[in-house]
Parts: sequence; structure tokens; C-alpha cells
Amino acid sequence: MSHTPARVKEYLKAVIDPELGVTIVDLGLIYGVEFPTEDTVKIIMTLTSMGCPLFGTIHDEIVSALKPLGYPTDRIEVDLVWDPAWNQSMMSEEAKVELGVE
Repeated sequence: MSHTPARVKEYLKAVIDPELGVTIVDLGLIYGVEFPTEDTVKIIMTLTSMGCPLFGTIHDEIVSALKPLGYPTDRIEVDLVWDPAWNQSMMSEEAKVELGVE
């Protein structure tokens, strides 16, 4: 498989944050996309808050969104990080408009 981080992020735009109703990409939750091996993709991401109980749901949706790229389910890794801490400035302009954030 030969994909780019940009291509993977396009597929991740199908994953909507269940609480905010905006894509995890537009929220700025995706910090990076890596390819540790030819058949593995690793998503480095955060959540809007440490206490967010929805990581399991978001994780499952990430796996579903990336399956069409040909990665085996067990080769789609999601690494949840807290540094740097997420803040509203990480959102795309579209997300800011949609959520009414200045």
C-alpha cells in the first residue's frame, strides 16, 4: 500500500465527533499520520478533553473509515496523546464557523 497522510486524512473526514457534530480532522484532533510498516497506518490524535468517554466510538469509526484503503483492521493503530493539549485554535476555519467560535 502506498498512501499519503493527506489521503488518509481525506478518509478520516468521514469520522464525526459525536458530541460536536464536526469531523475529527476539522476539529484539529488528528496530530499525525504515520506508516510504521507497508501494511500499517498509525493515527496520532487527541480528544477535546481528557475526560471524553467517546474514544471507543471514535476509534471504531476511524477503523471503519480507513478499511476502504485496504488496511487490515488489526493494522490500523490509533495512538491517543495529550501533548500538546487540544485547544480551539487547532480547528479549521470551517469548524470554527460551524461551531460559532471566533
